[in-house]
Amino acid sequence: MTKHVACDVLVVGSGAGGLAAAVTAAFKGLKVVVAEKAPWVGGTTALSGGFMWVPNNPISRADGIVDSAAEARTYLQHEAGNHFNPETVDAFLAHGPEAIDFFESKTSVKFEPASAFSDYHPTAPGGRSGGRSIKAVPMRGELLGKELKRLRPPLPELTFVGLMIGSGPELKHFFNVTRSLKSAAYVGGRLASHAKDLLLHRRGMFLTNGNALAARLFRSAIDLGVDLWTDAPVVELIREDGAVRGARVRTKDGVVEVATSRGVVLAAGGFPQDKERRRSFFPHDANGDGHYSPAPVTNTGDGLRLGETIGAAIEDKFPNAAAWVPVSRVPRRDGSFGVFPHFIDRAKPGLVAVLPNGKRFVNEANSYHDFCQALFAASEGGRAPKAYLVVDAPFLKRFGLGFVKPFPVPVGPNLRSGYLKAGKTIEELAKNAGIDPTGLRQTIDAWNRDMETGEDRAFGKGSTAYNRFNGDPDFQPNPCLAPIAQGPFYAVEVVVGDLGTFAGLKTDGHARVLADDGTPIPGLYASGNDMASIMGGNYPGGGITLGPALTFGYIAGTHLATLAAQSGSPQSTARSDAA
Repeated sequence: MTKHVACDVLVVGSGAGGLAAAVTAAFKGLKVVVAEKAPWVGGTTALSGGFMWVPNNPISRADGIVDSAAEARTYLQHEAGNHFNPETVDAFLAHGPEAIDFFESKTSVKFEPASAFSDYHPTAPGGRSGGRSIKAVPMRGELLGKELKRLRPPLPELTFVGLMIGSGPELKHFFNVTRSLKSAAYVGGRLASHAKDLLLHRRGMFLTNGNALAARLFRSAIDLGVDLWTDAPVVELIREDGAVRGARVRTKDGVVEVATSRGVVLAAGGFPQDKERRRSFFPHDANGDGHYSPAPVTNTGDGLRLGETIGAAIEDKFPNAAAWVPVSRVPRRDGSFGVFPHFIDRAKPGLVAVLPNGKRFVNEANSYHDFCQALFAASEGGRAPKAYLVVDAPFLKRFGLGFVKPFPVPVGPNLRSGYLKAGKTIEELAKNAGIDPTGLRQTIDAWNRDMETGEDRAFGKGSTAYNRFNGDPDFQPNPCLAPIAQGPFYAVEVVVGDLGTFAGLKTDGHARVLADDGTPIPGLYASGNDMASIMGGNYPGGGITLGPALTFGYIAGTHLATLAAQSGSPQSTARSDAA
């Protein structure tokens, strides 16, 4: 027998876009249910680096950053090109700072600046060398109480013995642990605290990056009385008289029919694990073997399919259907493979990326999205794109490489698993890794000649503020350059993955989903990666998925509450103590 539940708002998915909508609507007095397909709350957000790109936000302003919506609009218009959508971009720029202020002042979500984090194209019109990205303040897991068990854990490949390492200053301490007494003391304290957490709680309790953002939104939703269902995929939207009136949800106890008086928000994480849609949207994955996403396996395009069943329009013309990132496949003990996204190591001094022919093809320190676009352009048609990150012994000791940790963590397990390839000479490494030895030798020789001048004449590694941000300031005059000269030499193979999909449901500035004729579908909203990216299929800066997700979740929740107040609907289940 089908069960029936009534609420004001049903949110499909529990990442930043979904929880932001749920928290906003609940704060404004609406009764909210979140239906999450996975057994955990947090979606892709909980696995992410956690940066949010929100121009002119109050956190950065308080840190001394001077920005403007006009400059950011100029930058986004340049980045999006022919796919610039003025309505959604203007809504983001107008309400982004407002959303950050709301979450900071009214909920458990707290932010800290990342003012040195540059836009990815800082020399473009309207671009900045820092100040538009922020991140959530770390938090202790105890603040979630018994609900901590439902928070999605971080990617194991991005932890060290289960320890989550925060981006920025904390990560630098771990890189410098063998060269600085201050860093050694800091890392020692973190490891001791983590060991205590493992003993008492059997898991890490210091939550950082995207896991902290997801946890803080989760805590806020709990505090506001949001009903959070897990293992609860939405299987069908209910439409009456042209408007979405709810949905059918499959739970452990059977199908539940949820009737909504205000609307449904689709925030199910896009389609990174939908193999059929990937074949259509990702040319490099036409055979189903060219793409490896670190996103949750449950992100199979449910939001897009639900929208399509009632005539929602899909944006499918972007130059890039997803936010590309180079990833390496990490062998696990059970015979499966994890996925490690290469965010930072590519910019460090003493690393080159080469094709199987041994030739460079890109400025390695450019953004992960730009790196993959260059890989597409340089790869032979019909083959899944791949490249190799090549370093020498001093680099590996100081920085590690991908999943391989720096000294003193031993590299033997990664050599034995085949993840890390090695050779006493460049030619031996090439043979062991499957790289053309003549091409690789020529590349390394040319690279080392450029080290004498401190300028990468081939691709300009270290030439932008973003390049230098991820380099190492101890290396001068260019923090991204160092010789590759001392064996043994090492390489890791990288392929293409994503940080979320860009193609998605078309929406207006209120986050309302649009039909094929361009009109809003009453009662249906989208946020997060279910919503077509306002970036037009490009990647302007760190956090351009989470910043808009949080903002348009806030916009959707606010609009739903405003409609409720204006409609005076007798179906309303809004609390009388609405804020």
